[in-house]
Amino acid sequence: MEENKVFKKLKDKKGFTLVELIVVLVILAILAALLVPALTGYIDKAKEKSIEAKTRNIVMATQTLIDEKYGTVNLGTTLTGNVTIGATTGVANGAFTISAADIKKLAEVNVTSTNVTAVTINTDSNKAALAKIMTLTYEENGKKCTYAVDDSGNTTFSTVAVTATNP
Repeated sequence: MEENKVFKKLKDKKGFTLVELIVVLVILAILAALLVPALTGYIDKAKEKSIEAKTRNIVMATQTLIDEKYGTVNLGTTLTGNVTIGATTGVANGAFTISAADIKKLAEVNVTSTNVTAVTINTDSNKAALAKIMTLTYEENGKKCTYAVDDSGNTTFSTVAVTATNP
């Protein structure tokens, strides 16, 4: 009689059928298919905001270094609009060279002479402050962020994906 109770308990025990398990798996697969693209969009937006923040830090650091060197320029010196990212920070004949290592130290961003490009400053006192950065481009992990100041003084950041070119 004792054995019958044990077998009856085992027989009454309910579990999931194979069909029920398959239905649950299909529902989970559908939810995953809907969520993955949405999450990918958030990840891309976060990466874009990250490169914009790094570009902002680089602009501030570079502007600080330019301002320090601009203070040593003789009055009446004509400035050149393009800034070179090089090995040392200095100014000669109105042309600024800013050290990538100095920018890296101030901005706390990995800066090289190849990933910071197209740095231009204002040379027209009628438009904005002299030696103010007007454009700067920063590249990182296949993305390029461009900082620009328009004639009204508004700043913009535009980020685009960079496609590798074969030489």
